[in-house]
Amino acid sequence: MSPRLVLIGPPGAGKSTIGRRVANALDLPLLDTDAEIERVTGRTIPEIFSQDGEPAFREIEEEVVARALDTHDGVVSLGGGAILSERTRARLAGQTVVYLEISVSEGLRRTGAVGAAGTRPLLAGGDPAQKYRDLMRRRRPLYRQAATIRVRTDGRSPGRVVQQVLAKLEAADTATSQTISEDRSPTP
Repeated sequence: MSPRLVLIGPPGAGKSTIGRRVANALDLPLLDTDAEIERVTGRTIPEIFSQDGEPAFREIEEEVVARALDTHDGVVSLGGGAILSERTRARLAGQTVVYLEISVSEGLRRTGAVGAAGTRPLLAGGDPAQKYRDLMRRRRPLYRQAATIRVRTDGRSPGRVVQQVLAKLEAADTATSQTISEDRSPTP
């Protein structure tokens, strides 16, 4: 069993919102790994970061993501930093991975940069805007490498983004089924 699709992207890209809407449109269950981490640990992500540190959080995240990718057959929304794990990136190979792309300026606007520190531990302390830029510089190539579908979210309503995800998903499904049909056609 594997997910129908996996959503990836940086903080503020809309993974949770788009994940819910895409799952509803496809009549599939959604598993948001950040919410699952909080459910399993009984703590919020900021609490885990402050009490145990980022490395401990990443270990928990890697386990939750592995379980989700192995057992969930709906839509999976990964936390923004899950892509940092080599094991997670390896597990994404062969999956339908939708990268919700966002510009740095839009990401800063959506996360509230300065006000985001309470709910987004990686933006806490120092200059949150610079931290977001650094985060994007490090992660963007990893998101692009893992993605099989890319959808821009800047200046688009969630409804429009969902339409684009569904259209690209349908196009990818059509291309895959045509390839399978061509592979199975009898040779003369």
